[in-house]
Amino acid sequence: MNRTNEASFETVIEAHLLQNGYVPIAREGFDRERAIFPETMLAFIRETQPKEWAKLAALHGDKTDEQVLGDLCKWMDQNGALATLRHGFKCYGRTLHAAFFKAAHELNPELEARYAANRLGLTRQLHFSPRSEKSLDVTLTLNGIPVVTVELKNPLTGQRVEDARQQYKQDRDPREPIFEFKRRTLVHFAADTESVLMTTRLAGTATHFLPFNKGCDGGAGNPPDPAGRSYRTAYLWEEVLQRDSLLDLLARFIHLQVDEKRDEQGRKVKVESMIFPRYHQLQAVRMLVDAARSEGVGQNYLVEHSAGSGKSNTIAWLTHRLASLHDTNSRRLFDSVIVVTDRVVLDQQLQDTIYQFEHKRGVVQRIDESSRQLAEALENAVPVIITTLQKFPFVSRQLLKLAEERGISGTGTLATRRCAVIIDEAHSSQGGETATDLKEVLGGEGLREQAQNRATEEGRDDLAELFRSMAKRGRQANLSFFAFTATPKYKTLAVFGRAGQPAHRYTMRQAIEEGFILDVLKHYTTYATYFKLLKSCEDDPNVERKKAAQALARFMRLHPHNVAQKTEVMVEHFQAVTRHKVGGRAKAMVVTGSRLEAVRYKQSFDRYIGQKGYAIKSLVAFSGTVQDDKLADVSYSEVSMNDGISEKELPEKFAAQEYQVLLVAEKYQTGFDQPLLHTLFVDKRLAGIQAVQTLTRLNRTHPLKEDTFILDFVNAREEIRAAFKVYYEGAAMGDEVDPARMYAIKGEIDASGIYLDDEVERFCNVYFKATQRQSAMDHQAMNAALDPAVSRFTLRQSDGQAGSEEEAELWRGKVQAFLNLYGFLSQVIPYQDSDLERMYVFLRHLAAKLPRRKNGPAYQFDDEVQLEYYRLQKISEGSISLQDGEARRLDGPTEVGSGLLRSEPVPLSQLIDVVNDRFGTDFNQADQLFFDQIVEAAMADAGLRQAAVVNPGDKFELVFRNLLEKLFVERMDQNEEIFVRFMNDAPFQKIVTGWMASEAYHRFQSDTGDAQGV
Repeated sequence: MNRTNEASFETVIEAHLLQNGYVPIAREGFDRERAIFPETMLAFIRETQPKEWAKLAALHGDKTDEQVLGDLCKWMDQNGALATLRHGFKCYGRTLHAAFFKAAHELNPELEARYAANRLGLTRQLHFSPRSEKSLDVTLTLNGIPVVTVELKNPLTGQRVEDARQQYKQDRDPREPIFEFKRRTLVHFAADTESVLMTTRLAGTATHFLPFNKGCDGGAGNPPDPAGRSYRTAYLWEEVLQRDSLLDLLARFIHLQVDEKRDEQGRKVKVESMIFPRYHQLQAVRMLVDAARSEGVGQNYLVEHSAGSGKSNTIAWLTHRLASLHDTNSRRLFDSVIVVTDRVVLDQQLQDTIYQFEHKRGVVQRIDESSRQLAEALENAVPVIITTLQKFPFVSRQLLKLAEERGISGTGTLATRRCAVIIDEAHSSQGGETATDLKEVLGGEGLREQAQNRATEEGRDDLAELFRSMAKRGRQANLSFFAFTATPKYKTLAVFGRAGQPAHRYTMRQAIEEGFILDVLKHYTTYATYFKLLKSCEDDPNVERKKAAQALARFMRLHPHNVAQKTEVMVEHFQAVTRHKVGGRAKAMVVTGSRLEAVRYKQSFDRYIGQKGYAIKSLVAFSGTVQDDKLADVSYSEVSMNDGISEKELPEKFAAQEYQVLLVAEKYQTGFDQPLLHTLFVDKRLAGIQAVQTLTRLNRTHPLKEDTFILDFVNAREEIRAAFKVYYEGAAMGDEVDPARMYAIKGEIDASGIYLDDEVERFCNVYFKATQRQSAMDHQAMNAALDPAVSRFTLRQSDGQAGSEEEAELWRGKVQAFLNLYGFLSQVIPYQDSDLERMYVFLRHLAAKLPRRKNGPAYQFDDEVQLEYYRLQKISEGSISLQDGEARRLDGPTEVGSGLLRSEPVPLSQLIDVVNDRFGTDFNQADQLFFDQIVEAAMADAGLRQAAVVNPGDKFELVFRNLLEKLFVERMDQNEEIFVRFMNDAPFQKIVTGWMASEAYHRFQSDTGDAQGV
């Protein structure tokens, strides 16, 4: 025996499967025309369905075999092998089953026996063609119907998985009966000892294979066997193709997906795809289901799966599994599975997918009308409910109405039911009062009873609603949460993760390396804008620095010359490069900084394209109506600028060949899936999670899409790299939030004297009244309790003393910090302190009533300033690598940034000089004396001193950074080289900021210590 050849590889796989539930089936018994093993199927039907067989035999006698086989093959040709295996086929009015799948519970011995009777067969070197003697390495069958083929290659003899791929593409005719799409085999694996590829449809040289690997060290590939005894790819036959696993895949994973798309002529066509789970999807769903079964209800799970990972299908599979999940005692675990999503496409996909598994309607209900519809679905325990988070705040009211209509006394509370809540895009769903409203509604009577018991223990039966409000923030014993996100925030990891880790992770790096998404940072070009402004007015008025700087920046962004120059760069790049990509169908998106900028760019694009005569058409997307600040009676809307195309129609219109460029302002930057999108032009400041979500609009793959391109007018490469680095290999939490800080801030807020304890008590006594005691007059009483505090704040804000406004705003910031910290910590810490809940509710309503921050004058410099010099220059291009350096960590909620930096008036001419000279100078080595002078200036700032007292060093640096730029601007003429380097060189800026913040912080701490010593 040659122990290093491919046959030995086959033998290892065969031996394992035959020892674990498979049976060998001789290849001679294969009917090549019908592409089945007839005797295996007939034997299965006779054994498992003797009554039906007997009745058919009475009709057809010795022709029964042929009649059954003929009807079976016709049924598979018409409805597909998958539907036939799941739901059976008709033969002379009788339903015969081609397979039996495992029941959700173990209460029916007959179902168990039928499941055990399935014959999983393995055939080596199957000669499959009626016209040739070509053979398949391994074919797996279910009751005689071929469902899986495997081509194996052996690296020890110089062949690899790529050779197996080419064999399927070049040497396997998709017209052969065994390979016809849907009608017989459902999935094909190409494998060697290192890697696995998978496809569900053979199409000659157009066959598209996907990686089917586990992942290795955060990237693609497979890890070696830790025991050193088996192949890297052993999971394929030991785990995925294992008997129960394959039957489970056929019953509850593989499905036919039908998408409606437009062809190149704009006609709607239906495209069918057989969906087989990728390894990470299969692993995630099974792991979550097993955890839910073993841990029971009341747990949280986080799934961090990169964009492009097939999240919609993963959610669909998990939803179906949880809806039918039974515990170890064969009791149904969840009464309802509630999917919280804003994506309409997921609604239809869930319904279609689950219908294929269940073959009945009514299992899934989409809540697309009102909160009453949601209340009825919850009360009726519909198995799968698809809704948005925003409907939950109104459900209690609807439950009360339903009770009244039925003539029963109601409390606006559901009977306690066990629910699984699946959250799509968790980072945008777990915060705020709306999320706690969901917990309150679904907490049901159990939550009400828990609150009443606590109120009785405290001797405050009249405040049962207060304790209910506290309880709803934490975990509910009857609710399990399954949260999905590609870009988790700190809060997401803390609330849904385990020790700051997701239950399952599929990283951006692995998705890129496996080719499921494209690396959008591979071709990244940045431009810098150099300009000079001149004061054109005769006087030189004093202006507020920050607001004037913002006004000048806006003046520059909207200046016709700036818009025209950038338009030329973008349109010419599209015409010369982009339009030829993706088979000549590539599209581009322009990300603008405001709605008015989107309007100006749309006008500029259309004007320039018209002048050049290019075959390019643009669309614009923004919300509401935009007023032209130069023409008071002129306004613009998305529909009017797009020649009547409605907001709902726009994505479909953009997908058609007629349009090539989409200009956006705060729209289509998240959740927009357009594979033809190739180029992104960015003229907006992006940072953190927003940068990742916006730029990854390009990462969707297309058969003709080889690369992407980003042209950025605003953002520094290092900032973009830092934003992506957080999520490239999986997000990690930073330091935990210290609950002591929340109590410290509460103490500072209390000490201000802006509100009194009895006002808090009065407000809460009204707010937390029992439902049956509430009345319209409560609104008056609650406002009366809040108004004295509003008056005191307003008086302090405007009493005319130096620093009074800053102190008032600092207090407002601390209120917001307390609300943020309690809103977060109450989800992860089971607080027993009812005073915190009272304070939270009181301050939340007080904050809404406080007068808005005094903004001062809004500047318009159209007549006072003119553009003297302008230059747009490419400063870098090429890949932004994410491979090197440590990943950044996610910071939790903090009180930093709640203060108000003092803004002193400066002459307009001086500010214009500062803005002019910020741009475009070569930089040299820094001067230590200049840095010392900056630190001395910082030491004189009272707000910064206060920040040093209340914050640890790393948080103090965030506040210091805001002041530092102002100090550099003020002193730029003392050392222009340092100034320019600081403004433009991110690594240099980081080092300088860290050093100077540390120096200032230690000096402040030292001064504080000396003062206390005195």
